[in-house]
Amino acid sequence: MNPVIKTQNNTVPQEFDALVIGAGFSGMYQLLCLRDKLKMSVKVLEAGAGIGGTWYWNRYPGARCDSESHTYSYYFSKELLQDWEWTERYPQQPEILSYLNYVADKFNLKPDIELNTKVTAARYDEASNRWHVQTDSGQLFICQFLIAGVGCLSSTNTPQIRGLDQFKGKSYHTAQWPHEGVDFKGKHVGVIGTGSTGIQAIPVIAEQSAHLTVFQRTANYSLPARNAPLTTEFKKYLKENSDSIREIMHSTTNGHSFRILDRSVHDVNNQEREAIYEEAWKKGGLQFRASFGDILLDKSANDTAAEFIIKKIRQSVKDPVKAAILSDIDHPFAAKRPPIDNYYFETYNRDNVDLVDLRSEPIETASASGLKTSRTHYDLDILVFATGFDAMTGTFLKMDIQGLNGVTLKDIWHDGPLNYLGLQVPGFPNFFTITGPGSPSVLCNVPVAIEQHVEWITTCIDHMRKEGFKRIEADTNASNEWLIKVNEAAHATLLPTVKHSWYLGANIPGKPRVFMPYAGGLARYRKICDEIAHDQYRGFIFN
Repeated sequence: MNPVIKTQNNTVPQEFDALVIGAGFSGMYQLLCLRDKLKMSVKVLEAGAGIGGTWYWNRYPGARCDSESHTYSYYFSKELLQDWEWTERYPQQPEILSYLNYVADKFNLKPDIELNTKVTAARYDEASNRWHVQTDSGQLFICQFLIAGVGCLSSTNTPQIRGLDQFKGKSYHTAQWPHEGVDFKGKHVGVIGTGSTGIQAIPVIAEQSAHLTVFQRTANYSLPARNAPLTTEFKKYLKENSDSIREIMHSTTNGHSFRILDRSVHDVNNQEREAIYEEAWKKGGLQFRASFGDILLDKSANDTAAEFIIKKIRQSVKDPVKAAILSDIDHPFAAKRPPIDNYYFETYNRDNVDLVDLRSEPIETASASGLKTSRTHYDLDILVFATGFDAMTGTFLKMDIQGLNGVTLKDIWHDGPLNYLGLQVPGFPNFFTITGPGSPSVLCNVPVAIEQHVEWITTCIDHMRKEGFKRIEADTNASNEWLIKVNEAAHATLLPTVKHSWYLGANIPGKPRVFMPYAGGLARYRKICDEIAHDQYRGFIFN
């Protein structure tokens, strides 16, 4: 039996039917469903000083969504879809945060969200069938159901650079950006990282700073966003066709409002294929991936897309040395998260932008005035880490979560995140994970995946209450079988072939190399979850 957490300062424990960790897209919708549909007492605990999750923390220059605005939305309420209007194709962070605050106010969610409250520990007490949850301020909460809506990309990853504590300038991680912003005027800035975040931030920082040095470990593909304001006609179309848009998002692999075309690269000749890619390039956005159905399944098909993009990079970047570094990409297209950009490659044509290839010139140490590589020293006033996250599992493991018999989540996940459907972990009764490892999550348009998970969890708890069950736990055998299916789905694609993919945890030293998200597609996953629920929740144990 786990030792029950004691309160500090003689505070009185607060009891609820359910606690939700995190007040982003996941936590807000889970609160609404449990509170308003099931009439449960619910409290959301949020570490930040405001709601929004990812969009509260990520305020770096150029931060915006890479899903089109009309799809990066809740679809559970027709009234909400009619009321809210996005301003541009790919919304920036302030607009997304405004949207989430609008939703929270519209549905009166904020009174049930406790801000500035970081969960530090959670213990399951088998005798009472209750979770005891402690916060950084010493508060104690007790609940029957504990639901983690902590997000897949919320635990920052800062590389260990020798001597970094000696650096006298300012340093920032993009996911912990100062709310007052950063003044780059007249400054020499270094940005480490050229993934999705770096590709968004670098053009903006280049415009604002005296000089920018980009430190690149892994060259990346990127697609032009072709961002633009939404027209009045398109806004009207969205309101009139929200049902059909929702149906497409629910029935596609990636949860976007476009379908992957059912044709092979090999069905067309070279000239036709080039024209198809060119048209998709001009349109911009992630729909480029949907040009052919086998781009992520067949290496020879993928090579045609990769070669097209590399050609575009070399055309965009005038300096042949920089162009060679930026186009020396070591993985298939879209096997890592494919960014979209606003003139990213063109930024390297600026006189005030330099590029360092860390594969040939690794960083050796930081100094008081900058970074020293194997070749030279770079004087810097500001250092920006666009180095991403300990994805999918990092935030879970930073909390001290103990299930049955005092077993910790860290113990259970020592060799990789054992789970069932990305929804539950064996040995942790009444603990649900929204878009946890083992679900499609980061491989699709995340709000669509979130809605599916929240609605499944809500229906499951409703089933328990109606049938008189007090406890639900994932079966270990079912969880092991699910991991096999997750692995099989991944290896049917090119996704596991990437050496430095955070899908595999490869960006975190010592993290087990396990492909974490389910790559079988959101539509297929939805069907699996529905079938399991229909079959009396096969693979779950009720008491």
